[in-house]
Amino acid sequence: MLTRLSAVVAVLTAILTGTAAAVPPPPPNPSDAEISASRAEADAKAARVGELTGRLTQAESRLQELQDDVSYKRELANKARVDLQTAISEVEAARREASAARVQADAAAKAVEESRRALDEFAAASYAQGSTVGSFSAYFGAKSPEDLLARAQLLEAVSSAGLNQLEQVTRDQGTAANLDATARAAVRKADAKQAAADEAKKVADRAQQVAIEAHTAQAAATAELQAGKDAVERELVAARGDVTGLEAQRRQYDQWVEAKKREDEENARRAAAAAAAAAQSAPAPQRPIAAAPASSGSRVQTVINRALAQRGVIYAWGGGDYDGPTYGVRDGGVADEYGDYRKIGFDCSGLMMYAFAGAGVYLPHYSGYQYNAGRKVPLSQMAPGDMIFWGPGGGTHVALYIGAGMMVEAPESGSVVRIAPVRYGGIMPYVTRVL
Repeated sequence: MLTRLSAVVAVLTAILTGTAAAVPPPPPNPSDAEISASRAEADAKAARVGELTGRLTQAESRLQELQDDVSYKRELANKARVDLQTAISEVEAARREASAARVQADAAAKAVEESRRALDEFAAASYAQGSTVGSFSAYFGAKSPEDLLARAQLLEAVSSAGLNQLEQVTRDQGTAANLDATARAAVRKADAKQAAADEAKKVADRAQQVAIEAHTAQAAATAELQAGKDAVERELVAARGDVTGLEAQRRQYDQWVEAKKREDEENARRAAAAAAAAAQSAPAPQRPIAAAPASSGSRVQTVINRALAQRGVIYAWGGGDYDGPTYGVRDGGVADEYGDYRKIGFDCSGLMMYAFAGAGVYLPHYSGYQYNAGRKVPLSQMAPGDMIFWGPGGGTHVALYIGAGMMVEAPESGSVVRIAPVRYGGIMPYVTRVL
């Protein structure tokens, strides 16, 4: 009995000794008057930090707005590329039509020449027979009434044939002129469409460059403001940590009290746990619960699976099509700085093209067009497989909703395809459902 009591005393002594070593002596506890006298200095620094924090919040908000504008302008550049390709296809079709019209016009011109030659031959033959169409001279010199009647019949036949030949020449000339005009009009229309598409692409590229420059300037201003805020925060920390900062000493004393309390509670817990461990056996391990397999039989699940399979694929602006990731394209700004044109990957709308192609839906490579590719559903009713959009007309960004408040997206240059919580800042009030 004495031996067991000695052991208990030894354990308590060890616990108390450990507590004394773990918790240092209390720091000074200054009076309220001393704290009030030193608070002004710290408050001045804190007020400055608060001011800079507000300005930094505004700067960061503006930076995000400019980033959204860059994304929007980049998607407009995507739209311009799609429209230019469409215009080029229309130009090629128009030139083919013009070429066909030119062939027909040439054939009509040849018919005019043949008709004209036939008319010339008729006129020559008529003259050789001593008669002129439309002239009374052929009646002079008739030797008898029978001769006069024969000449009248001959002139009537000759005149009718000549008029028919002349009418055919006129028709052939009109056909040739119409076909030639059609050919020239088709070429002019095709050239105008391509010129308009070229100009639209130049405007989109310029707007994108302006947005990128504004974002770069704002990023520099934000970084400068952040550096100033960090400097003042360091001054604030120094003021509070100074030996004359009695408020800091009071806080340290309160922290010491809390630490002492936690240490005492931890010692009590450890003692109780040790006692319980000696009296009880370890519980048997529980069998893990098997998770139900996810369904993958629907078209929606096919789309989601294709998108999720691209997690980790690099972002490349302008990259991605129905068959998978592709090289990105130059944008003259952020994407070029990240070297997207040298990378094989997806941008936001390119990832949607690939995902939905697995279900037989072929979307254009522009989020604004994808926004109008299906039925609009209120955001509150979105379901897995719906496309979520940001920015005016859905032209800034697009992602795929996969359920449980999560989405899969290709976010921006320098990142990769990823799963993320749905972001509600700047989100469109409707999602697009195509399946």
